[in-house]
Amino acid sequence: MAHIVILGAGTGGMPAAYELREKLDKTHRITVVNAVDYFQFVPSNPWVAVGWRERDAITFPIRPHLEKKGIDFIAQRVVRIDADGSELELQDGRKLGYDYLVITTGPKLAFDEVPGAGPEEHTQSICVVDHAERTQAHYQQFLRNPGPAIVGAMPGASCFGPAYEFAFILNTDLKRRRLRNKVPITYVTSEPYIGHLGLGGVGDSKSMLESELRSHDIKWICNAKVTKVEAGRMFVDELDEAGAVKKQHALPFGFSMMLPAFKGVDAVAAVDGLCNPRGFVLIDEYQRSKKYRNIFSAGVCVAIPPVEVTPVATGAPKTGYMIETMVTAIVHNIAAEIAGQPADAKGTWNAICLADMGDTGAAFVALPQIPPRNVNWFKKGKWVHLAKIAFEKYFIRKMKNGGSDPVYEKYVLKLLGIEKLERT
Repeated sequence: MAHIVILGAGTGGMPAAYELREKLDKTHRITVVNAVDYFQFVPSNPWVAVGWRERDAITFPIRPHLEKKGIDFIAQRVVRIDADGSELELQDGRKLGYDYLVITTGPKLAFDEVPGAGPEEHTQSICVVDHAERTQAHYQQFLRNPGPAIVGAMPGASCFGPAYEFAFILNTDLKRRRLRNKVPITYVTSEPYIGHLGLGGVGDSKSMLESELRSHDIKWICNAKVTKVEAGRMFVDELDEAGAVKKQHALPFGFSMMLPAFKGVDAVAAVDGLCNPRGFVLIDEYQRSKKYRNIFSAGVCVAIPPVEVTPVATGAPKTGYMIETMVTAIVHNIAAEIAGQPADAKGTWNAICLADMGDTGAAFVALPQIPPRNVNWFKKGKWVHLAKIAFEKYFIRKMKNGGSDPVYEKYVLKLLGIEKLERT
C-alpha cells in the first residue's frame, strides 16, 4: 500500500487528490495537507475586492468534500520537509510519512522585496481571499474620498492577468458609481510592453490591451521598477530597453493594488537540492523532482524559466489549464510507478485564460503556453465576461464534487474555436 501526500489544496492540489483517488484502488491512502481548512477560487478575487462577490460564494470547507471521496485531510501548515526520510513535520509537531509527495503549494508572496509594499504596508493585493476582503475594505474607504489609483505588478511578477482584470473592473465599478471622473488610474507594470503578460505576448494582445486601456482613459508605465512605496506615494524607475533609468516617477495615489513577485514557500524552499534560488521546485519533463524520485510538483510552485530576458525582471505565469495538464501527468506517473511501470506522461502545458474586464472580457489561447506555439490568439468580447462567470460556477462545483464536466468543457472549447485539448 502506498501513501500519497498532497501538499496544498488549491487549483492543483484538489484536482490531484480527486484524480489520484479515481485512478488508484482503495488500498492506497491519499492525504491532503493544507495551511487553511477552506478552498478558495482565486480567479474571483478581483470581484471580491470591489464587492461584486462575497467570500462565501467562492470558498468552501475542504474536509467534508475530500472525506466523501475517501481522501484524508489535515489543516496544518508544514514547517519542514525531510525529503531524505520521506516525512513532513506539521506545525503542531506531528510527523507525517509518505511514499510519494505531490507539492502544489502555490507561491509565497514576496511583498518584502519592495519596501512599503503589501497589505501590511501601503498597497493592496488580490492574491488570496483574505487580501481581497481587505482590499474591499480599503476600497470602500477610498470611495468616500476618491483620488488617483495605481494598479499593476511589481518587479519580478509573473501573474499579470489579474492586474489587467482589476484595472478594468475598477474602471467599470467606478463608472457605475459615477465616480470615474474623480479617479485617474495608472497601470504600472514590470512588463516591457502592454500585453506582454510574461509570455512575450499572445496573438494581438499588445495592440488590443493598449486600445482598451486608451479607450478607458487608463494611463500606463511599462518597464516599471517600483523601488519603494510610502503612504500615498509610489516611487518608480522607468527603464529603457537597455535597462537604464529613463525617467523617475513619484506617483501619488489614494488607492493601489499591486501584484507582488512570487517565491517558493519556506518549507519547500529550504529542502536541499529541491528548488532553484527563488524556491521553485526543479522538475523534469515528467513533473518529478530532479533530485528526489518520489517527489512531484505542479502549479505556480514549479520552476519555469522566463520566456525572454526583459529590462525589469518578469516571470512566466502558470495558468489554470496548464496546471491541470501537470496534475494529470503526475497522476498517470504515480500510478505507473506503483504498478511497476516507468513514468512517461508529460503535461501539454497548454494555456487558456479568461480575463474579466468588468462588462466585457479578453481571452487568450496559447498552445503550448511557452512559444513557439501551434495556436496563438487573443480575443475580446462580452462572451468572455459571461464565460468566466460560468467557469467560476463550474470549477467550484467541480472542486466540491470531485469530477469534471465534459459537457461544459466541450462548450467552452467550442466558444474558443478548439475541438479538443489533450491534458497529457
